Amino acid sequence: MRVRIAGTGSYAPKTVVTNADLEKLVETNDAWIVERTGIRERRRADADEATSDMCTKAAKQALEMAGWRADELDLIVVGTITPDYPFPSAAVLVQAKLGAKKAFAFDISAACAGSLFGLTVAEKFIRGGNVKKALVIGAEMLTRITDWTDRNTCVLFGDGAGAMCITPSTDESGLLSSHLFTDGDFAKILLQPGGGSAAPFSQKVLDEKLATIHMEGKEVFKFAVRSLVEAMEIALKENGLKSSDIRHVIAHQANLRIIEAVTKRLDIPMERVWLNLEKYGNTSSASMPTTLDEANRAGKLKKGDLIGMLAIGAGMAWGSAVVRW
Repeated sequence: MRVRIAGTGSYAPKTVVTNADLEKLVETNDAWIVERTGIRERRRADADEATSDMCTKAAKQALEMAGWRADELDLIVVGTITPDYPFPSAAVLVQAKLGAKKAFAFDISAACAGSLFGLTVAEKFIRGGNVKKALVIGAEMLTRITDWTDRNTCVLFGDGAGAMCITPSTDESGLLSSHLFTDGDFAKILLQPGGGSAAPFSQKVLDEKLATIHMEGKEVFKFAVRSLVEAMEIALKENGLKSSDIRHVIAHQANLRIIEAVTKRLDIPMERVWLNLEKYGNTSSASMPTTLDEANRAGKLKKGDLIGMLAIGAGMAWGSAVVRW
């Protein structure tokens, strides 16, 4: 049994933060940010918005496209590292807001790879026969854990949500394979060091801004390029494919230079890559499903097209997938 993506949806908050806005906060400029990241603006959630609110808006779009009612859902998986509360999960709040009373729900913490991990988990439940209709969401409010005085990280991150409706396929379309990887030896190159059990909230945590994103950019770049290339090569080999068979690349929108380096090594032309980081920045687990939804609604994805999916996040956690649309 294969599973297919029956509907997609996405949501971006209305407030736009431009590179010019950031010039007022830190020593940076538009040319510097664009050259190093490809980002020109990002979105920031309103003070009264929470992660589950964004999830719900993206989910409703996906459900509408699939032609499903929320009460038909069997499973809701949310990939996020910025849930509304430490507990319960964002997924249970989404379940309540949608009225999906039949669905069981939980979160996955794989940072920027969260939605790809969620897609793989949903596939396993469906293949096991326990689930017929699953909702996978990636959502993040990274602006809430960003240090706005750190010019190396504050230029990168934005808020948003993306959703996918997953169900058994009745033809050759669907998820051909997915491949997930983790290497905890590199956990410290990208993390939020404060606010957990290792360093509970305290005045020290607040004063030293330990509850914000800390990143070793050069190390993350090198790890990401090497790991994503290897992950896609594994996916291609698993399915007896060549890189030239991939019609579209739906990749986590972390940094344009990472995407360019990965596709160059895979010999995939950049015109096959759907990009939106210029306007959204890095939205972590929301990035991949948002990108998929935009490509889908733009009519770019045709039946039978082979899609390569790539995502990497803190952990380090990363993966690849191949989908026949």
